[in-house]
Amino acid sequence: MKKVEAVVREEKFEEVREALQNSGYPGMTVTHVEGHGRQKGLSEQFRGREYKIEFLPKVKIEIVAGDQEATKIAALIRKAALTGEVGDGKIFISSIEDAIRIRTGETGEKAV
Repeated sequence: MKKVEAVVREEKFEEVREALQNSGYPGMTVTHVEGHGRQKGLSEQFRGREYKIEFLPKVKIEIVAGDQEATKIAALIRKAALTGEVGDGKIFISSIEDAIRIRTGETGEKAV
């Protein structure tokens, strides 16, 4: 099993969610997070003063799936979240040792 974690722009989340749902991947965990990468935040002008916003709002999506599905999920997320600008986000894929469904006690991919 693999865990796909994607950090995307807030304004692209609905497109990502719809792309995943339309492709048969409706289950996900979503967290609203803040952060920055190379972009190092944002500078804005307000009433003649410059304000530095260090941590930008993002959405973190987590999906656990079978090994073969992880690459497909990552490709769907990338396509839906892409703007071509700095700050589009990142996708991480990591291995999951086991999963247990609390209600039934099922383990492994059956629990996912």
